[in-house]
Amino acid sequence: QVQLTESGGVVVQPGGSLELSCVASERTSKLYSMAWFRQDPGKEREFVADITWDAGNTKYSDSVKGRFIISRDIVKMSIFLRMNDLKTEDTALYYCALDTVGYSSYDAIPRPYHYDDWGQGTQVTVSS
Repeated sequence: QVQLTESGGVVVQPGGSLELSCVASERTSKLYSMAWFRQDPGKEREFVADITWDAGNTKYSDSVKGRFIISRDIVKMSIFLRMNDLKTEDTALYYCALDTVGYSSYDAIPRPYHYDDWGQGTQVTVSS
């Protein structure tokens, strides 16, 4: 099981920008894609963005499309989430996830159960 570690979560004002990082503990040949999800207390875990490892193809939820950018660094086994024009509704615990098989490609909006490994999360708070 690959260990994923997120970082970069802070308190930021509305309209501000932030970049999250996630690094995998080891190289693995079983890596189809990596993704970001987020979750508020009492709510379901919500898909944010996904990037395929080989081709770099991306998917975004409608709520972040045009504001967030997901990217990867293959050498560093890392993904990033550049978050622009942040809104109070972006406040959440942000999780990094890894899909080893490719189940995340089955749906236009990937689900948490498509992913095999998860990080512990990093808190993003958007507040004035």
